[in-house]
Amino acid sequence: MNIDVKNEKLKSWIREVAELCTPDDIYLCNGSKDEYRDMIDRLIKAGIAIPLEKRPNSYLFRSDPSDVARVEDNTYISTSSQAEAGPTNNWIAPDGLKKTMLDLYRGCMKGRTMYVIPFSMGPIGSPISKIGIEISDSPYVVVNMHIMTRVSSRVLELLGTDGDFIPCLHSVGAPLAPGQKDTKWPCAPIEKKYISHFPEENLIWSYGSGYGGNALLGKKCLALRIASAMARREGWMAEHMLILRLTSPEGKQYHIAAAFPSACGKTNLAMMQPSIAGWKCECIGDDIAWMKIGPDGRLYAINPENGFFGVAPGTSYSTNPMAMDTLKENVIFTNCALTDSGDVWWEGMDGDEPAHAIDWKGKDWTPESPADAAHANARFTAPAAQCPVICKDWEKPEGLPIDILIFGGRRTGVVPLVYEAFDWDHGVFLGATAASETTAANIGAVGNLRRDPFAMKPFCGYNMGDYFQHWFNMGEKLGSKAPRIFYVNWFRKSQDGKFLWPGFSDNSRVLKWMCERIDGRAGAQKTPIGLIPDEGSLDLGGLNISHENMKELMSINPEEWKAEIPDIEKHFSTFGNRLPEKLKKQFSEFIERLR
Repeated sequence: MNIDVKNEKLKSWIREVAELCTPDDIYLCNGSKDEYRDMIDRLIKAGIAIPLEKRPNSYLFRSDPSDVARVEDNTYISTSSQAEAGPTNNWIAPDGLKKTMLDLYRGCMKGRTMYVIPFSMGPIGSPISKIGIEISDSPYVVVNMHIMTRVSSRVLELLGTDGDFIPCLHSVGAPLAPGQKDTKWPCAPIEKKYISHFPEENLIWSYGSGYGGNALLGKKCLALRIASAMARREGWMAEHMLILRLTSPEGKQYHIAAAFPSACGKTNLAMMQPSIAGWKCECIGDDIAWMKIGPDGRLYAINPENGFFGVAPGTSYSTNPMAMDTLKENVIFTNCALTDSGDVWWEGMDGDEPAHAIDWKGKDWTPESPADAAHANARFTAPAAQCPVICKDWEKPEGLPIDILIFGGRRTGVVPLVYEAFDWDHGVFLGATAASETTAANIGAVGNLRRDPFAMKPFCGYNMGDYFQHWFNMGEKLGSKAPRIFYVNWFRKSQDGKFLWPGFSDNSRVLKWMCERIDGRAGAQKTPIGLIPDEGSLDLGGLNISHENMKELMSINPEEWKAEIPDIEKHFSTFGNRLPEKLKKQFSEFIERLR
């Protein structure tokens, strides 16, 4: 093994993996532009990457139809006791899981190159950042990690001889016999896919999938599942949250972090263009926030990612113009359709649908075809730095001070447009009971109510009851310097099934009210569920919305909220004796206020 690595732990881990997986070659990534170009050239020659004539330095990939999304049922949190993993995670004991996976890993990289990818989650050298090393046999993973994380030889310099890192082992699980032709998208069958996390060891093992978060191990695996467990031990927070900066006409900056389940407009809000004059919104991150208490006692956040891994279908100039402008060049597209003019296309894109395209499976497609041209979970991987509204301070090593935290979900009724928590502990109750009606993007029947506490249900790397307690502990540490907490619902409908609120850029009006609340310049009235805007305190200037619709949008029916109680009881009962006493207290006070 002729690889120049000074870190002893890393050197021995690379040797150990090479002996186990038996690759034909080993390559240490340096994160350079030349390396990216070389990887792409190899992928083009192999017929895997399709260059897009209409978008400079952009490429289309098609995955195997069996490998198109995160595989939640094959995702494991492996801790010494099942209670530590908790009721929201799939658990297998570490010894048993490691034995199964070691058998799969044995010889799994035959005929392939083993890539060693040193990366930083967060700006390299930031006190909030963490270093990971991903070993993978997929060049598709290498190019995506170049965009999504900070891959660099500087990471190895920072590690030195004895620095610590999070080992992330990945294989597509498709060894090649001598002379065997590779497939366009190598992967293992579903029963052999494992996405395994060992939080007590800060260790990630992934096998059998080459797609998205199953293979780009810096993303959900490290930045949420492992990081959430590290954050609890070390006294910080790893959250499934966008981060944005809102600047008032007077030049005052507010930093907001928000957690929504899928299909609730997270990326749209992160890149929003305010409809109210003089207000400016800038994107810091669209998916994950790492937050630590700074020297001044406030909560500071960084976006640990370096790119956007966004869902393409439904993204358009009408829903998210800034995302569309981000996708003009230097982008990897996966499972989108290919037009005859050499561009990508997906359902919900601007303009007329193409008369003919090649669909995500590589087959001819026309508007008469029964199936969609792009897969519903088709993705784009794009550098965050080229977003037109990226904040100039988005890579500040110390992070940015958070003023406001927002939770939300998709509810056609019951929940008003916006309300404020009475205090931090009440805000934790709002986060812990957050719920959304399922859409095609979620598992389960469309329209069912699904509790997704803090939008972290699939991503919390330990017992969620303890996670709730960690939020209370952080609130105690922050004291009077804690961010204010709000809850939003952009999706309430009228009796005849129409959306009451226009959403998108007009959501800035709701954020403006929040900023005015923390400045003491906007009124609110107390209700059983929280503080709602005084009539007239939401800026509706220039908005064509009737008084009746606004009234319905902000209405709170105690009977409807009482009907929520059994579902919250059932939800909380799953956490048994791990449910914090403070949460029980918040729940009983909520019931009392509804009487």
